[in-house]
Amino acid sequence: MRYLVTGGAGFIGANYVSRLVSRGDGVVLFDNLSRPGIRANVDWLHARHGAQSFELVVGDVIDGEQVSKAAAGVDVIVHLAGQTAVTTSVADPRGDFESNVLGTLNVLEAARRPARKPIVLYASTNKVYGAMSEVAVREESTRYVYRELPHGIAETQPLDFHSPYGCSKGAGDQYARDYWRIYGVPTVVFRQSCIYGPHQVGLADQGWLAWFLRAALADRPISICGSGKQVRDVLFIEDLLDAYDAAVARIGSVAGEVFNVGGGPDRTMSIWLEFAPLLERLVGRSVRVTHTEWRTGDQRIYVSDVRKAMRALDWRPTVDVEEGVRRLHDWTVESLGQIGT
Repeated sequence: MRYLVTGGAGFIGANYVSRLVSRGDGVVLFDNLSRPGIRANVDWLHARHGAQSFELVVGDVIDGEQVSKAAAGVDVIVHLAGQTAVTTSVADPRGDFESNVLGTLNVLEAARRPARKPIVLYASTNKVYGAMSEVAVREESTRYVYRELPHGIAETQPLDFHSPYGCSKGAGDQYARDYWRIYGVPTVVFRQSCIYGPHQVGLADQGWLAWFLRAALADRPISICGSGKQVRDVLFIEDLLDAYDAAVARIGSVAGEVFNVGGGPDRTMSIWLEFAPLLERLVGRSVRVTHTEWRTGDQRIYVSDVRKAMRALDWRPTVDVEEGVRRLHDWTVESLGQIGT
């Protein structure tokens, strides 16, 4: 098959491009290469697979003509490109809108025009559910827990776009669903929780596991927004890519569907009080930490109910948290010289 991966030089994209090329699929990697550190991912892909193993297109999804040209003749579009941080969206809502809403519309339009419409996988986010302040939560010594949702948040949870980022990703999420209903573009939406793994260059406002690891290895203080009891379910990158593959293989039954995809209730941790002991074991010393105010729209707890994805995709997470974080740590240690500290 032939794939177009927008944002293909990013963390998720580079891992998926490598998987696709390894099994003999054709790949167009489309990226504007603006995110810090991701040129190293392109270098890694070239070193591992060869410079001719995929087509690299340096472009931006806000340019509809560039997207259409890159999408010509592909079987699958994996749409990962876009602005990824809540804080950035608050500072620059117009840029966030153009990247995430206009960019997604350009991708969907490129998929709508051919007679044989490609599959479109859209990477959405749990942030489309907002702060979920109406969901009953109990505070414990190291974490928040849901009072009445043992399986986590299901796809039936009402949408509540509680930030410009939530609005823009949510708009793309809903556009993707409707392009199946109105135009017959076979789309699948993944509302992703915290994805982590090798080739992730975390930033202070996005990719917290990778960011904390880099800061700890460089012996820099880590700034925690809020209490540090916020809970997230975390999913290792290879498990996410298995879900992508499963959706493509089952597109006849899952086109138009939305899936919450994360580690689920068995793969959760509070972002500091429970993660800190693991982090300090890995780096071999105590880690300095400061606390700041809560971020706009931050969720005290988010855990994905992954039962729908497990049923429809015959998929389940396989990598446990400690093993996955150890793999990310080992890659980060090896890569600090390339990506900087």
